Amino acid sequence: QVRLVESGGGLVQAGGSLRLSCAATERTYTNYRMGWIRQAPGKEREFVAAISISGEGTYYADAVKGRFTISRGTAENTVYLQMSSLKPDDTAVYYCVMYLLGNYQSLNWRYFGQGTQVTVSS
Repeated sequence: QVRLVESGGGLVQAGGSLRLSCAATERTYTNYRMGWIRQAPGKEREFVAAISISGEGTYYADAVKGRFTISRGTAENTVYLQMSSLKPDDTAVYYCVMYLLGNYQSLNWRYFGQGTQVTVSS
């Protein structure tokens, strides 16, 4: 069973930056589409960003466009999310996802990580 492990969350002041990392724990011998979704307290999960298998295609929610950058690592099924100009509204648990089952902006993925907390103070 493939697991996704995230790291890099934490507490940061508004305007600051954080970099999230995610890697699959088992070899799959193929790369999959990967992405990030988030869930803020009392809200539903929402799409944040996604990246194609080659890494050439990237997709962002309007709320993070221009501030967040998703990229792939050189190792199989690794992905990063560079977050800049963070706002208190970005406070949420961020989940790494892999193996897209729907369109890029959907929440329909096969594998989900355990999540990493990002807290942005005002």
